This record gives sequence, C-alpha cells and structure tokens, in this order.
Amino acid sequence: METLKYTVIKNVEQYKEYCDILEDLILKDNKATKDEIELLTLLIEKWDKEHNTFKDSDPIELLKALMEEHDLKAKDLVEILNLSKGTISKILNYHKGLSKDTIRKLSDYFKLSQEAFNRPYKLINEVNRHFRNASLMNTRKNMIEA
Repeated sequence: METLKYTVIKNVEQYKEYCDILEDLILKDNKATKDEIELLTLLIEKWDKEHNTFKDSDPIELLKALMEEHDLKAKDLVEILNLSKGTISKILNYHKGLSKDTIRKLSDYFKLSQEAFNRPYKLINEVNRHFRNASLMNTRKNMIEA
C-alpha cells in the first residue's frame, strides 16, 4: 500500500512543515504543483479553523497582521471594504470601530470567522483626549454648555 504524501495535520510541527512546503511551492510558481498547493492550503486552513482562537486578539492588530501577511496597504482596504481612505485610516488608528458590514467583509476576504473581528477593543476619541483618567477617555461628553 502506498503511503500518502500529506495527511491531516496532527501537531504544530507538522503544521509549520506544511506551511514551509506550501510557501516553497507558491514561490516556484509551477503549474504542475497546483493540486499539491490546493491540498496543502486545504489542510492548513482546516488546522487554522480548528486551532486558532482569537479571544485575546485585538481586531485591529489582527487586521494589521493580516494586511502584512497578504501584502495589503490601507488603499487596498478601501476597495475591499468599499470605504473611504479617511474611514480606513480612522479604523486602523483606533478612532472608529468596525461596523457589522465591515466585519462581514473582512471575514469573507480573509476567510476567518466573524468572531475574529467582533471583539471589544478601546477606541481613541479625539474629543476626550484632554481627560487624564483613561476610563473617561472613550465616553461621549456633551461639550456644549447649557
């Protein structure tokens, strides 16, 4: 009986090995290895889905890491998310939160659970920067005197 070249990933070492092999195959850009690339991608994605939890991840840090991994710039997110450059900048600099629609689009694009981007994180609100107490920093204040 012939042994399989690749099997379902069972541990971190095998996962890392398959990631390295996949990277090499992609860099070679050989049409003959297309099926091998697809199989490795499937196995790696299965492992990722079962083993990666984003409970401690800040959604913006995760987004920045994914952008780096996929060689994306903020201007690429403008097209992917159908948002303005200013809105993308506000999101990446913690001035604006992620909307439900944005979370859905990020999840679809990066093939991740919406849960990965739907986590609480602190926003920096320019209106409240003068407060020294961090607990007050992200609350809305009525700046108009009655």
